[in-house]
Amino acid sequence: MLSSCPAAAKRILDLIPPASGAEVMGAGIVSIALSLDGAQTISQILLVIDALTWVALVVLLPTRIVGDYERFRADVRTPAALTAVAASAVLGAQLAMLGWRWAAIVLLVISLLVWAALLVPVLSHWTLPTTGASLMLAVSTESLAVLAAALAVQEHADWLLPAALVAFALGLASYAFVIARFDRRQLAVGRGDQWICGGALAISALAAAKIVTGATTLAILGDGRGILQALAFGLWVLTMLWLPVLTLAEVRHPRPRYTVRRWSTVFPVGMYAACSFAVGVTARAAAVTSYARVWVWVALAIWVIVSAATLHRGWQIVRFQQPPAQITPP
Repeated sequence: MLSSCPAAAKRILDLIPPASGAEVMGAGIVSIALSLDGAQTISQILLVIDALTWVALVVLLPTRIVGDYERFRADVRTPAALTAVAASAVLGAQLAMLGWRWAAIVLLVISLLVWAALLVPVLSHWTLPTTGASLMLAVSTESLAVLAAALAVQEHADWLLPAALVAFALGLASYAFVIARFDRRQLAVGRGDQWICGGALAISALAAAKIVTGATTLAILGDGRGILQALAFGLWVLTMLWLPVLTLAEVRHPRPRYTVRRWSTVFPVGMYAACSFAVGVTARAAAVTSYARVWVWVALAIWVIVSAATLHRGWQIVRFQQPPAQITPP
């Protein structure tokens, strides 16, 4: 019985990729969207789950490095490793909303350092054609813009807003670079990360809206605020154009089997709600806000479904009901 414990532990660790942060991203953005909708109790429950998951991933990181260094080394060379950046930034944005500025600042510094550390190995091992996971290059960069813009307002730090603007521009350039080389077959065969095609645009729209809000509050950027406001709305429209495409692809090519990549679906779905709340306010578009108030509950439902599937898979792993070949993420 005792001899089986290490094997069980390894199988549980296999459920979460070494550089994964998709679980934190998913719970985090749904929590933010719920908070913007006024559902504070549910939002705070997800915040606690989110923070505990982030801490667990950090604590498990040395174990993953020591236990399988070669696998870890290979993983941090892929765009999926950048989920660690976005996860930390999203958690920071949640804490900033609650007024925990010191924690948000720490997470911004961590996010920036991890982004800088991962950028070279990821880009130097870049592969074509690109997939949905490749768009984490854009998502991670835009997540820095979102958190920097939020802190610029709270800290009355004017210099942070131009920094956020630079990250926003880099994120958009990254999106254009990746999507131009995107393998469209991924819409049919992707395991969940194909949704980042829409999610990456959604976080770009959110970043633009946050920068507009910050520029208005701090009375900077002048006429640039109007340009950014129009850009935020335009990005939201492009984001919405992806939604029927992604939904139809799911209907035509059902993928009911659970894999950890399904967490890459939760974040984009939640981001559709979060960016719609932000854009609805900056563009003074009541219809956009009304859409967000409906879609946020869709996002919560998707989070619940994927969370239940994850717990079920974890239970199966502990009980050894499936061979390792079937539980190791593809």
